[in-house]
Amino acid sequence: MTENNRANNGADCSADSGKLGVFERFLTLWVGLAMIGGVVIGVVAPGLVDAIAASEVASINLVVAVLIWAMVYPMMVGVDFAAVAGVARQPKGLLVTLVVNWLIKPFTMAFLAVVFFEHVFAPWIAPADAAQYIAGLILLGAAPCTAMVFVWSQLTRGDATYTLVQVSVNDLIMVVAFAPIVALLLGVTDIAVPWETLVLATVLYVVLPLLAGLLTRRILGSKDAIERFSARVKPWSILGLIATVAILFGLQGDVILRQPLVIVLIAVPILIQSYGIFALAYGAAFLLRIPHRMAAPCAMIGTSNFFELAVAVAISLFGLNSGAALATVVGVLVEVPVMLSLVAFANRTRAHFPEAQNKVS
Repeated sequence: MTENNRANNGADCSADSGKLGVFERFLTLWVGLAMIGGVVIGVVAPGLVDAIAASEVASINLVVAVLIWAMVYPMMVGVDFAAVAGVARQPKGLLVTLVVNWLIKPFTMAFLAVVFFEHVFAPWIAPADAAQYIAGLILLGAAPCTAMVFVWSQLTRGDATYTLVQVSVNDLIMVVAFAPIVALLLGVTDIAVPWETLVLATVLYVVLPLLAGLLTRRILGSKDAIERFSARVKPWSILGLIATVAILFGLQGDVILRQPLVIVLIAVPILIQSYGIFALAYGAAFLLRIPHRMAAPCAMIGTSNFFELAVAVAISLFGLNSGAALATVVGVLVEVPVMLSLVAFANRTRAHFPEAQNKVS
């Protein structure tokens, strides 16, 4: 893509890596410190963690919701809403996302969970605990990313408009497909999935930031004003991510310290699943000659998880201190460094992908 085309691409969310701010350049460090800090806070100030955990509506933690909203809103400001209709003329990236997310990912995660916890790790894990960990991993695999994918898309210079459409379609499918897939894979027919959680999560993490972004663009008016405003608010995305990670690790800090081996065992199938799904989606995008600004986000959506939903449903179904809830939190522990490594890989391989001459329009 030429510099001129890049400048004209209103959905190009970030400059090249040499222009990333201090938060983006050292994101791995900040996330690592957030993980450690969260565990420490969970141990030394359990009352604070309990107060945050208690601020819920329909199993959605309001504190976490605000932080995720802060993550998503700066990306939404950069979205050119007039270009959404043009996505239909470039459907291949969306097709890859949907096939990987709904026809492959939940079932491969369930398969890996069963293989490891009913067979490979059976000598070290009690059957009852193994069943809990399998349930948590299934919940992770059945919940494709909604909010944090905007961060990964931004860091790979993904097309924000295309990412928005992919996430929105995933959310619509999730409303009708999440419960049946989870019920099927858990082997039950009467699983109580909180529908309020699904609807409220969609509103909080997509609809409200989207409307706020549209309103902001209309108020600011000119392209230069929008770009200046986006540069000022972009650090809030990373701050929201760091604070969210700290809170989630604070919720399970004591368990993580008491059961370090279990954490490692749970991480193994998640790691295999994450890199395997990314390789599948990214490879398919490469073979289909999808431009990198669409290929990278479509692979990131399939690899990343809607861990907020997975954690909420695990707690609702099995309890705050359950093995299922622990497995979903370990998903966060694994996901952040894995996604950062995949962002780096996607950025290094950008030159091998074709680039459309114009943005989606």
